[in-house]
Amino acid sequence: MRLSEFIVAHVNRIVDEWEHFAKTLKPAADSMNRLELRDHAKSILLAAARDMNTAQTRNEQAAKAKGEEQSKTPSLDEAAANHGELRHTVGFDLVQMTSEFRHLRACVIRLWVDHLDKPELACFQDMIRFNETIDEALAESTAAYAEQVTRSRDMFLAILGHDLRAPLQAVSMSTDLLMRKADLNEKTLSYIAQIKNSTRHMSAMVGDLLEFVRSRLGASLPVERKTMDLASACREAIEEACAGQPARTPTLEVTGNTQGEWDNARIGQLLQNLIGNALQHGASSHEVVVSVIGREDNVDLIVHNDGEPIAESDIGTIFDPMVRSGNPESGLHNPSASLGLGLFIVKEVVNAHGGSITVTSTIGDGTTFTVVLPRKA
Repeated sequence: MRLSEFIVAHVNRIVDEWEHFAKTLKPAADSMNRLELRDHAKSILLAAARDMNTAQTRNEQAAKAKGEEQSKTPSLDEAAANHGELRHTVGFDLVQMTSEFRHLRACVIRLWVDHLDKPELACFQDMIRFNETIDEALAESTAAYAEQVTRSRDMFLAILGHDLRAPLQAVSMSTDLLMRKADLNEKTLSYIAQIKNSTRHMSAMVGDLLEFVRSRLGASLPVERKTMDLASACREAIEEACAGQPARTPTLEVTGNTQGEWDNARIGQLLQNLIGNALQHGASSHEVVVSVIGREDNVDLIVHNDGEPIAESDIGTIFDPMVRSGNPESGLHNPSASLGLGLFIVKEVVNAHGGSITVTSTIGDGTTFTVVLPRKA
């Protein structure tokens, strides 16, 4: 039996061995079910068998060895790339992911050889073609995995850099207020000046970091749930936001039970970005209103500001990274100082908690962001 025929006939048995090996790749495998462990193994094997049955010239073989696009197998590449992405998502490291292909190669050859009466020249040709397909699949999986690692790293750096701006602004504003006091001696003034200079340098470094990761963002946020009060978190977020803009204090309205199991740090990110966005883009002559409403299974967070509405054409992309919009009425928005990460971070935090977020924006009613957070996972 030719190797491609053997793979098709025994594909389920081969995938069973793949699954048994994947179970040993801990700790990620401990939390995976059978379907997740088997992943794209069957698709990869069947695509490999189809590729082995197609005619191939020496030039095509040489091109495939070099990874040239015209000699690749689309269905094999797609399955392998999806496998690499998903293995990264569930927590496999790169060595574990690549070891699956090593085991798959050895398993197929071992099972096939056990079924052979005596090897023929065609058998060696089959092994060459099979190794080519596994190498191609491994290369695609590795590339997809590496891309996910890069995107996740860059998303972390982008969020870190973006969220450092709020406390830096608060420090800078506080030093400005301290320097206006009349009873400060020269030594105290020098300390304040050092703080101010250090803050300016840190802001420059954060700006450089955000420039570096401007177009390289990535995947879901990890959350550590603990019991917390969303209303209390809102009060803290408003206090911190007002350190940067002391002339504008949002109004907080609380209704019902506002406790739930969420990640306190991530919720803090969400609140800082939503409230900061409302202060930045809202009309300075109108107040920002933050409402927290406890319902049976969810807690709603509503942030409202008046002013220039979001353009209808922008509503669909407002949560995308690197999307920026200006508000000419607020007098607070500097397009060059914003990378458009705030609402992207908000959406990521909401998704990580299994919630939802919507936005409405009209000339008469202003702009309202509504976040619905389930009390428990």
